[in-house]
Amino acid sequence: MDFDFVNQHIVSTKKRVQLEAIDSKVMGPFRDKEEGTLFTSHAIEELRNLQYRLFVEGKQSLLIVLQAPDAAGKDGLIRKVLGQMNPQGCRTYPFKVPTAIERSHDFLWRIHRATPATGMISIFNRSHYEDVLVVRVEDLVPKELWSQRYEMINQFEALLAHRGTRILKFYLHISPEEQLERFKERLDLPEKHWKLNPGDYEARKRWPDYRKAYEDVFDKCNKKHAPWFVIPSDRKWYRNAAVAAIVRDTMRDMDPSMPPIDVDLTEIRRLYEQAAGE
Repeated sequence: MDFDFVNQHIVSTKKRVQLEAIDSKVMGPFRDKEEGTLFTSHAIEELRNLQYRLFVEGKQSLLIVLQAPDAAGKDGLIRKVLGQMNPQGCRTYPFKVPTAIERSHDFLWRIHRATPATGMISIFNRSHYEDVLVVRVEDLVPKELWSQRYEMINQFEALLAHRGTRILKFYLHISPEEQLERFKERLDLPEKHWKLNPGDYEARKRWPDYRKAYEDVFDKCNKKHAPWFVIPSDRKWYRNAAVAAIVRDTMRDMDPSMPPIDVDLTEIRRLYEQAAGE
């Protein structure tokens, strides 16, 4: 399939994003869910191979940032796609409300500690962007404080890129109607009751404010070395396919290679045959 998911969903650096104008329920190149799901399974297989090569090579790293409204599917995306990679070389970090210790440091302190070492992949379930999103909309810190953080974030991501970390940032784009349907599912299914949170309904009342905050993030923190992607997510299977394809294509471009062999194969074979003949 030659559909270009990267260029289809990457945020332009030349014009401001209007989330309201972006369709959140698309089919992309697929005829149906079955075709999209099959595509995703093939992409995941390739991701596993690419991640193995990345881990063994030990020279590059990948940071995947996930941001979204409540119920947009960050957990599902991690579980069904990104979490399918080998956990030996891939870590997921869910950033919740900062602890007292975290609040006693600068806002990037807890984030920097979770960035990937060479050979590794880090997945952020929420991220440093919460400090220019929720703190802004919920008025948790003064504007003069959070408004300075955009440039700090840009410098932070530039530092990561400079040392060999590729950065992909995904916004999972759902409609208010789809969100409400998923809230109902959480209410109807006992196994999902643990996700119930009255605060989700308060956040819905600020939907336009959150969209504006995200649009400012895309405008101020969208760089070639750390691009944003807006992923239509009303259809979960399409969300999975698009993210799997973009991560796969990025890792193809990184082209991790197996390290050269620094042992004498002839000698190793001799030792093996000697041990086998014992």
